Amino acid sequence: MGFIFSKLFKGLLGDQQMRIIIIGLDNAGKTTILYRLHLDEIVPTVPTVGFNVETVTYKNLKFQVWDLGGQTGLRPYWRCYYQDTNAVIFVVDSADRERIEIAKQELELMLQEEELKGVPVLVLANKQDLPNALNDQEICNGLGLTAIKNRPWSLFKISAMNGTGLQEAFEWLVDTLKS
Repeated sequence: MGFIFSKLFKGLLGDQQMRIIIIGLDNAGKTTILYRLHLDEIVPTVPTVGFNVETVTYKNLKFQVWDLGGQTGLRPYWRCYYQDTNAVIFVVDSADRERIEIAKQELELMLQEEELKGVPVLVLANKQDLPNALNDQEICNGLGLTAIKNRPWSLFKISAMNGTGLQEAFEWLVDTLKS
């Protein structure tokens, strides 16, 4: 995946460094996505207390990717990382039907932040490989995505474990950051 991602970014955005934050509720798969991008492999993870940060280089573009812990007590601190963010990746656990409303509330709070005004949001509906995963329409409705009018956003169904959907999602992100 890293090689594919590298090819996508070659020459597109020059020598810029882009800052991206990955947020979502605990156990959504944020850290798995980060290391899938950084190392192109699945690494054993534990709940993130605080953050993980990796610089992912794709030819002429460097991404500083911040994976922020999603436990209830850590969510108020997300705002400490919003400054100078170029894009937000919001990860939702598609198989966690009980907490879609909580995810919606956290997304809405994040969208109200002045420091993130107009910043594109890539919503990754992770764990699509699990039985009973919410479909894209259920996630779109559950998160209230159609109400977002003040920034570019898109929803992609993915599986971080097998990489399904990640390439298409990041193609959208590159195109959006380019424009």
